[in-house]
Amino acid sequence: MEGRGWRSALSIALVLVLLAWPAAAGNTPAEMVAVGPKRHAYAAMMYMGTPRDYEFYVATRVMMRSLSKLRVDADLVVIASVDVPIEWVQAMKEEDMVKVVTVENLKNPYEQQKNFNVRFKLTLNKLYAWSLVDYDRVVMLDSDNLFLQGTDELFQCGQFCAVFINPCIFHTGLFVLQPSMTVFNDMLHELQVVRSNPDGADQGFLASYFPDLLDRPMFHPPVNNTKLVGTYRLPLGYQMDASYYYLKLRWSIPCGPNSVITFPSAPWLKPWYWWSWPVLPLGFSWHEQRRKNLGYAPELPIMLIQAAIYVGIIAITRLARPNLSKLCYNRRSEKSLTFIHSMYKVVVMWSIIAAYTVPFFLIPRTIHPVLGWSLYLLGVAALASIAINSFLLAPLPVLTPWFAILGALGVMANPWYSDGVVRALAVFAFAFCSAPVIWIQLSKVMSSLQMLVDREAFFTRLGESGQMSEINKLY
Repeated sequence: MEGRGWRSALSIALVLVLLAWPAAAGNTPAEMVAVGPKRHAYAAMMYMGTPRDYEFYVATRVMMRSLSKLRVDADLVVIASVDVPIEWVQAMKEEDMVKVVTVENLKNPYEQQKNFNVRFKLTLNKLYAWSLVDYDRVVMLDSDNLFLQGTDELFQCGQFCAVFINPCIFHTGLFVLQPSMTVFNDMLHELQVVRSNPDGADQGFLASYFPDLLDRPMFHPPVNNTKLVGTYRLPLGYQMDASYYYLKLRWSIPCGPNSVITFPSAPWLKPWYWWSWPVLPLGFSWHEQRRKNLGYAPELPIMLIQAAIYVGIIAITRLARPNLSKLCYNRRSEKSLTFIHSMYKVVVMWSIIAAYTVPFFLIPRTIHPVLGWSLYLLGVAALASIAINSFLLAPLPVLTPWFAILGALGVMANPWYSDGVVRALAVFAFAFCSAPVIWIQLSKVMSSLQMLVDREAFFTRLGESGQMSEINKLY
């Protein structure tokens, strides 16, 4: 068992390196085609002040490069606050061929609202899109958009166009606007007078500023390439909520082209997190765009260092097993043996729990899911080996949750499900069947600990008489 575990750890590490190396390649700047001034622009915003700043920086670069690969007939613009790191700005300008417009953060007057979420504090910077008066039309984007095809026809829309993914409130993850300093200054005035805003973010402000959009006609691109005047609703295909996909595991949107996927759900379910696949199947599509367009070079050194450390831990704990096992023996007389034995069990259980939780938080959040899960499983095996070899535990009971996690990933990644409901039922069935097995195996761990504790009373203690040693020999 131990030899197979050692070989398995080496195999996982080798797979990790082989997967990481090509994934880090990405595109070189020479492959990016620079474009001249255009009448239209795709724009995104970037600001600082949240724990997820780097994630949105990576997401913005991936989105911009994917638009460049689609050969859109428009400039790519990032509205960046003044505190965005200069190296990020230079990377977007020089490597991604993006125009960066530096702006001051707009003060959010809604911070005192009871329902205000602090992560929306600087989202009103999105209003700077109306100040991009060098362009006739701008498509304003959030960083979590995944483009399936070009959407240049949106530049034929009117002064403001957005998608209703909610029956009553349009979504501001993608909208079309006609830049105007008059409108921009009026918006700034509305902020000063604290216009009604349900959520204190850009979503609520724009919904309040354009209250009649629900009554406007649906946008259909004119065949003669002319631009429309006024406000329009965009077809749902321009902002397909990923949640709809998970119900059927396919798209069935009848209105408009299936062009853009958006991920407006919980913050920790964004597609760039390594745990997004196979938990959320569309996460793999986003990471494939990153792999092809940007690569994983920034995260590669961290992954390789972690993999080397985990392999080293497995090797050291295996070689040092005879010495580590001495930790299991009580080498001095104690009056409160019951308390010490109870604490001993608690330490063992927390060691096992830490083995399954600590590696999860050490992995860079934006690496490829295959690399992330491989590194996680390797980390769990490494930390579990410390508990196994230190406390003389049987490997199989401790590693049973490891095999359960691997099996669950396989069940979720199965590509032959007819729809999302069947997939969810399959995952539930696997969890239902594996839970008793995990419980039995963990019970065996506790039983083996109790046996070790009972046997411990007969081991030689330092300072005890030779007569006791003879009794121990008989045992």
